Amino acid sequence: QVQLVESGGGLVQPGGSLRLSCAASGLTFSAYAMNWVRQAPRKGLEWVTTIYSGGGVTTYADSVKGRFTISRDDAKNTLYLQMNSLKPEDTAVYYCEMGGSRGQGTQVTVSS
Repeated sequence: QVQLVESGGGLVQPGGSLRLSCAASGLTFSAYAMNWVRQAPRKGLEWVTTIYSGGGVTTYADSVKGRFTISRDDAKNTLYLQMNSLKPEDTAVYYCEMGGSRGQGTQVTVSS
């Protein structure tokens, strides 16, 4: 059974940074592409970024390109999202996702 546990969210001022983590278990982590998705208040789920198996290929939504960086540590079965230059519109619950499975999410709030 796939289990994904996100952490690292919090309250940050505009322009600040946060690093999210996602600990994965119940799967051969290194074999899978992994995603970060987010859901802002009163909005639908939005894809943010994907990292493919091996970590050499990444893709980003235009809204976060140049500000967010996805990475993975296959030895630790952990996915990361480094978020810099945060904006109020980045406020959302962030989930790691694989094959339709998501964790419980971690709240990111960007506000002064």
